[in-house]
Amino acid sequence: MSLFRTMRHITRAPLNRDRKLASVVRFLKWQIGSRLIPGKTMVPWVNNTRFIAGVGEHGLTGNVYEGLCDFKDMGFVLHALNESDFFVDVGANVGAYTILACGAVRARGACFEPVPETYGRLVTNLALNDLRERVQSYNQGVGDSRGVLRFTTGENAMNHVLAEHETTTNMVEVPVDTLDASLSSAPTMMKIDVEGYETMVFRGATRTFANEQLNALLVELNGSGHRYGFDENPLLETLAGLGFRAYDYDPYARTITPLAKRNNPVGNTLFIRDLDRARQRVREAPPFRILGKSI
Repeated sequence: MSLFRTMRHITRAPLNRDRKLASVVRFLKWQIGSRLIPGKTMVPWVNNTRFIAGVGEHGLTGNVYEGLCDFKDMGFVLHALNESDFFVDVGANVGAYTILACGAVRARGACFEPVPETYGRLVTNLALNDLRERVQSYNQGVGDSRGVLRFTTGENAMNHVLAEHETTTNMVEVPVDTLDASLSSAPTMMKIDVEGYETMVFRGATRTFANEQLNALLVELNGSGHRYGFDENPLLETLAGLGFRAYDYDPYARTITPLAKRNNPVGNTLFIRDLDRARQRVREAPPFRILGKSI
């Protein structure tokens, strides 16, 4: 992304729109400071949470610039969960969503990150927020059966299971298991972001999805499955058959509205099973301060 497009994206972020100059200054300070100071930097975040990030860690630096890099999705996580809930993060990367759910909100959690190098940074962020007792972390992939898969390395948040036609020298073999086998209790909410491998995750999670304790999903169903030859329409049919519908969330107004389509063409889609339950949760949630603003 060019510098102009990056700046335009940052200044248009929901938490920056009325403070464009401050967002530009924050971006420049990070770009300069992170290069002048060797190593990584600890960044204060929501509700006294923190994360450690360095140059090029796109899974976290967006939160430095924008407060919440996935404003709607992350806002829903903050508002729809509480301390009694269990949050599962499949494809956790370095732990941004887990930090919000289990650090800022104080829900219990489980997170899965297959790439060992990334998993190490995830564990560091969990420890930084005193979450090692509250969150079970797994250095494994998630699929339709127990086994071993090859994952790319060195692609930051874009690491993925190697497709049959892909070749790379930057890869690692990782153990894989199903969600049904890995989870001892049903989650309240899940985030699934596995760069197109969602079909296999779904196949190994039939019991987890069927449990009505699971009320909300954030899942990337935007055509990425084509990498593996997967048609994602059957996944949308599966979700509809289980009572899930696609929605849009406004963290400022705390409103949940139906999507016109069955899923978002880019990014994650929010699926909710019991709309009344979700609406009550977001109404009752306390406010959260981010970049000096309240949502």
